[in-house]
Amino acid sequence: MKGVMRLKLAKKKRIALIAHDRMKKDLIEWVEFNKGTLSRHELYATGTTGTLIEERTNLKVHKFKSGPLGGDQQIGAKIAEGEIDILIFFWDPLEPLAHDVDIKALIRLATVYNIPVAINRSTADFLISSPLFESEYEKIQPDYETQLRERIMKVVGEVKHSD
Repeated sequence: MKGVMRLKLAKKKRIALIAHDRMKKDLIEWVEFNKGTLSRHELYATGTTGTLIEERTNLKVHKFKSGPLGGDQQIGAKIAEGEIDILIFFWDPLEPLAHDVDIKALIRLATVYNIPVAINRSTADFLISSPLFESEYEKIQPDYETQLRERIMKVVGEVKHSD
């Protein structure tokens, strides 16, 4: 297909784990329950969540800053760089958040780069139990770089013709 990229995800996934304060207990319980599966993958998390996961499970977690201090944005950057394959984000829909724009930006990037996202325990259960979770997978996403170059060339052409 024109205008798309096919990217291969390895069997070993790079998984970002994030939870709002009132949801951390649920995420940690979920990680404990799925420790065997998650131990075969590379885990990333925002600061507090990552520390709690390491303390409770002894799993190795690459930690970023706390979410409100830029951790959500750091994970978003990793998504944009193609270095995160799955996002598990237990967020609290009833809690007003000071860093809501960061969360929206993170979810937007996950959508732009077509990575699986679970925002609650049920979805995380479905995701981790999928045979694709521990298999190679070819994902398809728009080729934004080519689209951008084509738009730039079009604008350059229009500017040259207007002179």
